[in-house]
Order: sequence, then C-alpha cells, then structure tokens
Amino acid sequence: MKTMLVFSTVYTFAVLFVSTKAEPKSTSCNEVRAAYSSKGFNSNDVPNKGIQGAHLKVCPQEYSCCTLEMEEKLSQQSHSDLKAPVSQLSTNLQSTFKQRHSHFDQFFRELLDNAERSLNDMFVRTYGKMYVQNAELFKHFFQELKRYYVSGSGVVNLDSMLSDFWEDLLERMFRLVNVQYEFSDAYMECVSRHTEQLKPFGDVPRKLRLQLTRAFVAARTFTRGLALMPEVVNKVSTVNASPSCVRAAMKMMYCPYCSGQIALKPCQNYCFNVMRGCLANQADLDTEWNNFLDAMLSLAERLEGPFNFESVMDPIDVKISEAIMNMQENSMQVSQKVFQGCGQPQPGKGFRSRRSVKETGFTGRFRPYSPDARPTTAAGTSLDRLTTDVKKKLKHAKKFWSTLPETVCVGERITSGDDCWNGTAKSRYESVVMGNGLANQVSNPDVEVDITKPDLVIRSQIAVLKEMTSWLKAAHSGNDISSDQDEDGSGGEESGSGCDSPSCEVDRDIYFSTTATPINPRVVKVVHQDTSGVVRVAHRSMALALSALVLALLAPHWR
Repeated sequence: MKTMLVFSTVYTFAVLFVSTKAEPKSTSCNEVRAAYSSKGFNSNDVPNKGIQGAHLKVCPQEYSCCTLEMEEKLSQQSHSDLKAPVSQLSTNLQSTFKQRHSHFDQFFRELLDNAERSLNDMFVRTYGKMYVQNAELFKHFFQELKRYYVSGSGVVNLDSMLSDFWEDLLERMFRLVNVQYEFSDAYMECVSRHTEQLKPFGDVPRKLRLQLTRAFVAARTFTRGLALMPEVVNKVSTVNASPSCVRAAMKMMYCPYCSGQIALKPCQNYCFNVMRGCLANQADLDTEWNNFLDAMLSLAERLEGPFNFESVMDPIDVKISEAIMNMQENSMQVSQKVFQGCGQPQPGKGFRSRRSVKETGFTGRFRPYSPDARPTTAAGTSLDRLTTDVKKKLKHAKKFWSTLPETVCVGERITSGDDCWNGTAKSRYESVVMGNGLANQVSNPDVEVDITKPDLVIRSQIAVLKEMTSWLKAAHSGNDISSDQDEDGSGGEESGSGCDSPSCEVDRDIYFSTTATPINPRVVKVVHQDTSGVVRVAHRSMALALSALVLALLAPHWR
C-alpha cells in the first residue's frame, strides 16, 4: 500500500513536469495577440492560449499561438518586410543619381545656350550688320551641337557637321573679301572642296574639332551613364522573391511569434544566410556594376581635365572669331591659291568701289570681349564642383548589391549575441555563413536556391551595364561607339578623336585654356579704372579689333 502511494505521487509529478515542458509559455497568447494586431491583422485570429502546432507548414510544430491562417498572413507580411529595407535602399540610390543626372544635363544644356548667346552678343558688337545678316550659319551650328548632345551620332555626324560649318563660313567670307568678283555655285563648290588644303582659318578648325568631339562625347556619355543607373536599380528592385525565400523570411521573422517570444530577434549570421539566399541573383550584378562605376569615375576624371566641356564651350566665340581673323589676315594668299586652282573669276557687274561708313551703318567701333560678362551657368555651379560631388556618390555606390545583406541585417532587425532566434529555438546559430552570389548558395541551410535558373531580368541588366561600360571606355579615349538605337532607332557610327593614350591628358596643342596667356604676342594692354579706384589691366587681342576694322572697310561694298 505504501509502495503504491509513492508510485502514484511520482507519476503525478512526472505528468506535471512533462506537461510544463511541452507547454512552456503557451498558456496565454495575449502578447502575441497584441503584436499580431499591431501588424493590422484581426486579433480574433489568435487563440487565447497555445494549441498543438501540427497544422503549421513553416514554423516548428509544437504548442503554438499561431493557427494555419495566421501563418499564411504572417508569410505575406514577411514578404513585405523583406522587400521594405531593400526597396528603401534602392529608392535612395535612384533618387541620388536621378538628381545628379538632372544637374549635369541642365548644366551642359545651359552651357550650350550661354555659349550661343555670348557668341551672338560678341559678334553683334564686333561685326554688326554683316554678322546679323549671316547669323543663321552660327545658329545652325549651335542647333546641331545641341542635337548631337541629345541624340548622338545616329542623328548628327559631328565631324561632317563641323566640316560643313567651316566650308560654309569660308564661302561667305571668300565672297566678302572678293566683293569685286562674281562667283557661280560651281565655283564656290570648287572653293569648298579645297578647304582642307587652303587652311584659310589656320589651325583653329582642327583644334576645335578635336576638343569639341572629345568634350561632347565625354559629356553625353557621362550623362547617359547617370541616367542609366536609376533605370537599372528600378528594374532590379522589382524582381520578386522566390517562394522558398518568402518561406525562409517567415521562419526567420515571425516563427518566434508563434512560440510566444515576440521580442526574440534572429541571429545575425542566420539573417546573413537568409538574405544572401534571397538576394543571390542581385549579388551577381555586383561585378558588372562595379566595372561600370569604375568606368564612370574614370570618365569623370576626363571631364575635369582634357575633356572639360566647360573649357571648350566657354571661349568658343573667341576661337571662332580667331578663325575669322586668320582668314582675313591671309585673304590675299587664300584668294590667289583659289584663283590658281579654280580659275580666274569674272569681275562683278555694277561694282561700286566706295560707300560711306555712315551709309553702311557700321562704325567699326569694337567693345573688347570681357570674361567677366559671362552669364552664370546652371544653378550658379561649375563642372568641377558637379564632378567632385558625383565622384563621391559613385564611390559610395560601389558593391551596393553584394553588401545588401550586411546593410539589411543590422540594428533592431537582428541580435548579435547568442541569445537569438536560430530558426528553431532561442540559441546560438551554428551553420556556416554562405558567400554572395548564386553559385555560393548551393549549400545554403536556410533558403532553397536553384542555382541553375538565374533571374532573366537581372541577367539582362548585367548585359546593359556591360554595353554601357564599353561606351564609357570608348568615350574615355574620345570615341563615340554608342548605337543610339534607344533614342532614334537609326543606329549610329563610330566617331571621335581616337585618343587612346594618357597623352590626351597633357595635349596642350588641343586644350583651349580660358586662363592661359595667349601664345600670340600681338596684344594690347587696356587699362580700366573701376569705381573703387583699383586699376585692372587686361590683355585684349588686337587681332579681334583688326577683324572688325577689315570688315568695316569691306562693308561699303557688301550689299
């Protein structure tokens, strides 16, 4: 009897112990109900106390505060929670480079507008009526430059356009300096064919062609690269998580809820494996992404140096005027060569040798060009400031895709110690952390990843980045190899300066500095007295004044 009493007591304690072990914190699900409700779900879905979890598909099948319906809803929530930090990071990156693209594009367009306006103002002051009556030539010149910037070589062949401009300018000036003759269209075609041999404008056309081509190709390609970045990020960020990824995210984020441990966060290494499995395809973008960024940074260096768009466009009016002066100074020699090659022209009918300066309305007075009169460029900034800023952003964007797991698995989302959720219990995470990329997920313990089926959207973006990188590298050498099919559908052709060596960076022969002292020694010092009494001495080109004088003398015969 006594033995039976002892046995009965032991059995009762054993049952109580087993019952307590099997249902540790599941007697009440109030905390789970409050947390579940805070996610926007119906609190009535949550049982009052723990129930047998054999029905669960993702979480441990023990006593649980989750029903199958709750598990499905929390799975959907985990999908949203998984996308949220990645989406936020992607949105920030898109915003950063959309803004930089806008700044650069606005800056380049405004530089073009300012250069055209400056040339017009300068030439009206310098050449007066004769410029106004030929202004469409220069207007067309800038229109074509703008078209090339927007649409590329598929729409405007820069070399051909520049050749046509100088040929047209030669034809007009040749008539002006030989007003006593009449020239047929056939004769002027002969003159145009010999433009290269005659070199009536000196070396200015060659220098300007090289500098314009390199600067425009670099500027246009760089802005296209900036425009491409948000597009790539947007397309990659829309890639949906796989069912196995959503399952793994649910297990990591919300299975602690089902066990009543709502404050329990996943172990950091556990989070790394889940995120590296879920973002395996995105990580494969990283190599080509980094190559693209390196090419962008390299081209940015060119923009700061020998391919500086601002240094080319800002003094373009002075350079064209210098070419006109060269033609005027060498007009007799040029004319003689033309007469020898194309034949002696016929004297003009009714040619009058004199008209008064007053009658022509051209006084010959010339107000010298002043750099201080330049209009402020886009947003009052400079290319150097824009480039310095964007280089910092480009460097910061490197390894964006491969570091996403580390960027996500921080702060309140994880627990760095051993008292963390490891996928099954509150304990240390023992599995090895996988590397980045699809190929490294073959043994991922937490996410099933089919490494034989890479995501097609991401593969297509890898190809897009690779093509853009080749364009950037070509632009770094002064060549435009872009097809432009995305903009005009016509396809393009390779053009450019063919600069393939570091010597581009120090080619002083083609670099028009706006601050360097002119090589031509024929200068006159003009002393200006400002209101503060400070005397400023500025060098002014006598050649420009001479050009105005020559045209003033010719003006009486030109109408």
